[in-house]
Amino acid sequence: MVQSHDQRRFLMEPQAAAALQKLQQAAAADGITVDICSAHRSFERQRQIWNAKASGQRPLLDVHSKPIMHIETLSDQELLQTLLLWSALPGTSRHHWGTDIDLFDSQALTRDKLQLINDEYQPGGPCHTMHQWLDQHAAIFGFYRPFQAALSGTSAELWHYSYYPIANEMLRAYDVRQLAAILIQQEISLKPAILEQLAELVRYYVQTVAPVPDAAQITR
Repeated sequence: MVQSHDQRRFLMEPQAAAALQKLQQAAAADGITVDICSAHRSFERQRQIWNAKASGQRPLLDVHSKPIMHIETLSDQELLQTLLLWSALPGTSRHHWGTDIDLFDSQALTRDKLQLINDEYQPGGPCHTMHQWLDQHAAIFGFYRPFQAALSGTSAELWHYSYYPIANEMLRAYDVRQLAAILIQQEISLKPAILEQLAELVRYYVQTVAPVPDAAQITR
């Protein structure tokens, strides 16, 4: 269990939570605020998000993080691939593991204003200074960004960090057959299209991630 600056509580794997607290303390010593937007997310919560986006109840974004209008004109395959740009299929999200977190600078903008788009973390964005600090120091504490351009199936997410000492164990133990058995029993939008290509979706969106950095080569 970890607590954000606005007193919200988030569930995390214990070792990951302890490492994050050390990272936050080191960042604070350098005048940087690192706060949590999201941590552990249940299968059911991910299913709700997935279904809401598939039905148009929540915004669906294109590759440039722009809202897509008239999603009813998309085929099932087109809708599936569009969803997977920014949303994990339930059962494939690393947030299920308790090792992965979404981070932002709560001194630069409030959680309510946060959109979780890459522009917020790039030059000129409110979280850019924090992002630069994390790029230099996160690996010392066991964290890195698994979703990076040209290195992962999932689109680059500058806010998403993973505690790799535990997350790598979760990844090695991942079983697509167990996932298939779970999904068959669930009410999930686009289920036929998902099950037809599930092994490939897992290979691309779960198993294809950026390599873990060599923290020993990174110094403060």
